[in-house]
Amino acid sequence: MVNETVRKLQEMRLSVMAKTYMDQMEHPEEFESMTFNERFSLIVDRESDVRLNTKLKKLITSAKFPSNTADMEDILYWPDRHLDRDLIQMLRTNAYIDKKRNVMFLGPTGSGKTFLANALGINACRDGYKVLYLRLPDFFAEYAEAEAKTAQLDLMKKYQKIKMLILDEFLLIPINELQQRMLLELLERRWGQSATIFCSQFDIPGWHSQLGGGAVADAIMDRIIPGSYKMKLEGDVSMRQRMAEMEEA
Repeated sequence: MVNETVRKLQEMRLSVMAKTYMDQMEHPEEFESMTFNERFSLIVDRESDVRLNTKLKKLITSAKFPSNTADMEDILYWPDRHLDRDLIQMLRTNAYIDKKRNVMFLGPTGSGKTFLANALGINACRDGYKVLYLRLPDFFAEYAEAEAKTAQLDLMKKYQKIKMLILDEFLLIPINELQQRMLLELLERRWGQSATIFCSQFDIPGWHSQLGGGAVADAIMDRIIPGSYKMKLEGDVSMRQRMAEMEEA
């Protein structure tokens, strides 16, 4: 009877339930004080936990974060960084993703923009959202490659489905007219459909010139800025230097 039940569970791809059930059958003394409902709940809970952990690992892996260890709990609120705690706690709820609102992290190199964006990305993965980390230069290269194969539409559809996209190194280098078109197409498809986090060294007044100026730059900014959350990260010392000093201490 036990073997037959285990076989059926395995056929249904409920391997963790099968193992937990076998453990209870092989060591009944450890579970004799539990009711049937408690024992059954334990079996189901273990199967659920493993499946959720497996799903989370897949989401984090497919997101292609530069660091899979970024965590909201590790954000350092040093006074000179001027981080907005209230905004960070609000973003932690992932409500901005459901509301399809953008987020802008602005600050110099080493201010911690990428870490904060990645921490929010992993936080979103824990709630089951599909996330993707993407450097803007890599997007342009990938789009150009897809365009050469007349596969740019498929690429855009893929990005359109991402619930939370992190665009790092945003406007680090001024973009040309062709890249303007690529970026506008991406943002047009995502506008009002999903959330995007932009990490940029430039404050918003400098974006227009980095975007190449003109009507297309206006259109791009119009699909980013209205309704977005903005945080400017500061700091007297690079976060990389600070972390190195902390490790040496």
